[in-house]
Amino acid sequence: MEFQKVYFLGIGGIGMSALARYFLHEGKKVAGYDRTPSHLTDELSAEGAAIHFEDDVRLIPAEFLDPAATMVVYTPAVPQEHGEYRYFADHGFRIEKRSQMLGHLAEGKYVMAVAGTHGKTTTSTLVAWLNRALTGGGSAFLGGISKNFGGNLVLDGCGVQGMRPPAGKGCAAAGSRLPGGRLAVEADEFDRSFLRLYPDVAVVTSADADHLDIYGTHEAVKEAFAQFVAQIKPGGALIVKRGVELDLRNPEISVYRYGYDGPCDFYADRIRVLDDGRYRFDLVFPDRRLEECTLGIPGRVNVENCVAAAALLWVAGFDERKLREAIASFSGVRRRFDFYVNEPGRVYMDDYAHHPNELRAAIGSLREMFPGRRLTVVFQPHLYTRTRDFCEEFASALSLADRVLLPIYPAREEPIEGVRSEMLLPLLTVPARVVSKDGLLDAIRDENPELLVTFGAGDIDRFCGRIAETLSVPGRPAAKAD
Repeated sequence: MEFQKVYFLGIGGIGMSALARYFLHEGKKVAGYDRTPSHLTDELSAEGAAIHFEDDVRLIPAEFLDPAATMVVYTPAVPQEHGEYRYFADHGFRIEKRSQMLGHLAEGKYVMAVAGTHGKTTTSTLVAWLNRALTGGGSAFLGGISKNFGGNLVLDGCGVQGMRPPAGKGCAAAGSRLPGGRLAVEADEFDRSFLRLYPDVAVVTSADADHLDIYGTHEAVKEAFAQFVAQIKPGGALIVKRGVELDLRNPEISVYRYGYDGPCDFYADRIRVLDDGRYRFDLVFPDRRLEECTLGIPGRVNVENCVAAAALLWVAGFDERKLREAIASFSGVRRRFDFYVNEPGRVYMDDYAHHPNELRAAIGSLREMFPGRRLTVVFQPHLYTRTRDFCEEFASALSLADRVLLPIYPAREEPIEGVRSEMLLPLLTVPARVVSKDGLLDAIRDENPELLVTFGAGDIDRFCGRIAETLSVPGRPAAKAD
């Protein structure tokens, strides 16, 4: 890239931060704006990015104000009436969406893409981990913080815990620029971003109605996924979850189906839940069976994600001898079935689930892992539009718990009159109440939960450490079943 400086509008987003980190590793100067500080912005600042948190052109470093030297990357979550965006647009800067930039970086690579309205972050991270473990290389742009890699960016020879280069050197200096080899990416359907990708092989985990503020209808969502599938390169392959119906208008690719169990092309068999909540199973491929695999993280839904990731590696090619060990060593993604407390009498887990089907799947997994335990859910609805559009579906999924606490998070939207957490209460069939974030810890103490999970894509994760401390207070009695 001819530009030596890159400015990010929305630099703290999970996808944006991975790009910012990549350009830092490439030796570019990086700066940016975000609405609020976070652990990601803290990390980027420590790695050399100049970041501020007010929409104010005067806070942009002077060296980034030359359109001949600076490129601007923005997330669609930043509105085009944003003051800094308007400045760059009015002064002739080259401006690209995050998805456009990711598309550029994917050119010339063997692209392994994972798309879906849910399940894509864990699955794409599994793909990246299995690929690294089986081939010794590969790069990835991830939509979550991988515990194995210690971040959301993976470069050949970099990105693994203990393998980061010295401060100020960066992966580029360590000889680990993005190679022309395999690249695992999370293909995000928001704002049709994934249509900037032309993968060699792709997984589609789901195509449920979501982001209706962008798409309008479920049919429009499915049409976008059909367009994505049509962009798979000739001779490539699609691996789609059994039961997901798409318009497959790409006759030049192979199409496979996967599922939690059979019959289909890829599935798990002889599935058992171990005492620690992990699963052991046989992986069944079209041409072979890999017996006695133990996934390193718990959760029924993660077995299905593992099947999808292994299927993609089967298409791309892998060393079977190493696959079982790689599956066992996968340690997951932050905020995806992320356990903070797991002790006799008390369990606390945090998860990013923010769609009714995700909630239903996660609660089902917890019921299977911890049968008979009283389940308390703290759910933070994400977006007013999503809460409005799926009010009844949210209530149905949450009613699978025993008790529910509800704060709300508006994210990028302005409030919609009448759309509040309270609108779910009369639809729930289990005891529930709305609590403020300030009162959340007290509410949890009052509940004295036996099995607790926090759900949401907002800022609920900022409470995880304090919730864990609250539940682990020395001398605090363990919860008992009702």
